[in-house]
Amino acid sequence: MSLIIKGNVLKILNPESGVSRAGKEWSKQEFVIETQEQFPRKVCFTLFGDKTSLIQEISEGQEVEVSFNVESREYNGKWFHNINAWKIDTARPDMPFQEAPPEFRAEDIPPPADDNEPNDLPF
Repeated sequence: MSLIIKGNVLKILNPESGVSRAGKEWSKQEFVIETQEQFPRKVCFTLFGDKTSLIQEISEGQEVEVSFNVESREYNGKWFHNINAWKIDTARPDMPFQEAPPEFRAEDIPPPADDNEPNDLPF
């Protein structure tokens, strides 16, 4: 199950790395966003492995949209949860503002066709 949430980057934590018991190298990077709802929420996301590069172009205070999965695992009878981000999109201020289409007016409706005019349509 994939989810998406928007908010401002509140904190980018220091990257972590190590070697597992199986001898495999691992790396992770965590960051926290704050949603822009009536009651803002803080959510800490984890990036693993090559996904840690996603946060390199992001700065604190920047508005982002994060795609993520929620995962739970059991260890010694206790449950632990991860919120794993796999995509980060930024709100780009360099994107041109798109104007709304002009408002529809009653004058924009063409007049009804006159039944006395010849109809040259083939159907």
